[in-house]
Amino acid sequence: MFAARLAHLLQRRGVHYAWVVAGLTFLAMLITSAALGLPGALLQPLSREFGWSTTELSSVFATRFALYGLLGPFAAVVLMRYGVRRVVALASAAIGVALLAGMFMRNLGQAFVLWGLVLGVATGMTAMVLGAMVVNRWFAERKGLVMGLLAGSAATGQLVFLPLATWLIETHGWRSALLPVVAATAAVALLVLLLLRNAPSDLGLLPYGATADTPPPPAGPRPTWRLPFETLASAARVPAFWVLAGSFFICGLSTNGLVQTHFISLCGDRGLGPVPAASVLAMMGVFDLVGTTLSGWLSDRYDNRKLLCWYYGLRGLSLFWLPYSDFTVAGLSGFAVFYGLDWIATVPPTVRLTAQHFGAARAGLVFGWIFAFHQLGAAAAAYGAGFSRAVLASYSPALFVAGGACLLAALAVLCIRSARQEPVSP
Repeated sequence: MFAARLAHLLQRRGVHYAWVVAGLTFLAMLITSAALGLPGALLQPLSREFGWSTTELSSVFATRFALYGLLGPFAAVVLMRYGVRRVVALASAAIGVALLAGMFMRNLGQAFVLWGLVLGVATGMTAMVLGAMVVNRWFAERKGLVMGLLAGSAATGQLVFLPLATWLIETHGWRSALLPVVAATAAVALLVLLLLRNAPSDLGLLPYGATADTPPPPAGPRPTWRLPFETLASAARVPAFWVLAGSFFICGLSTNGLVQTHFISLCGDRGLGPVPAASVLAMMGVFDLVGTTLSGWLSDRYDNRKLLCWYYGLRGLSLFWLPYSDFTVAGLSGFAVFYGLDWIATVPPTVRLTAQHFGAARAGLVFGWIFAFHQLGAAAAAYGAGFSRAVLASYSPALFVAGGACLLAALAVLCIRSARQEPVSP
């Protein structure tokens, strides 16, 4: 009832309730990002307290990344069957419980269950698939722009929580750093229950930008547990799927798994403390929010293949340069701007290309599988970079491999054939 009254009040002022839904989705994905990024700040404190090696901790984080992505196609089915509101509220609560319980863990097995399995499953329910589903249900126009904003929530999660977390670790210990994220998950779960609705029709509305003459969106497939596998089998016959999935694997390899997980540890190896290193990550977050939002705007207007080519190419060059930079806040500022603008800018063009090649009805499920490849790449980098540091005493080989892979992705995306373009938003 409260949501209906708010929707009516906003409509009288010319504001569509879709923007409230987008804001709530942004908050839910922001908390997911904060929960995923927080362990990167805990890598060295956990190692010091429990004696766990970088490789052991990286295996826990890699499991979390893999589940976060592999659940994407099944998360789409869960969201379709049980409703966005119910699933997002439950997932947010589970993220908070997993982090809170982690304060009392005593061995690596407990860390694996709480921060590998539970956190991986809970965050998987509020991953990029959620954003793609909300955009396709609630917006007939501005899809690219809104998807850019939602994808930028990953950057904002770092911006809000990481500097605070590293300061709390330095002053009060690593357990205190978990509390702000736990409190935020509780707040988001409550707001979702109060305000989030599954579709515009629940409130008697049309999607944003739609009119009475706008054809209704095609009916989605029946959400059975076989649907993700049937969708994968169908999509696998389309060459564009493998190019998008492979390039997104490289996207995860060069972002979440590598920089988000290991950047603070990399800076520590080069003499830069965790608080200033987290400040550089926060700076990346600022510029990524700008870059990803701009990417969404551009994806509504320009060839998405060419956009992806530029994004991957520039990211690869920035990773080649990182090992030779001056590891001070000032020295890393250029990298933070250059890399930050490009961090998750690949998401809006990839979502749009998926919709163009596979149709709006199946776009969420197909993108779920593509996103699974993204997180498998992140898992490979989370473990591989930790292995590189443990065995070769350096992160540089991992940075060079990721940079080279980005250049390959830049060339590969140009091989995607043109598809029938959706109407471009004004």
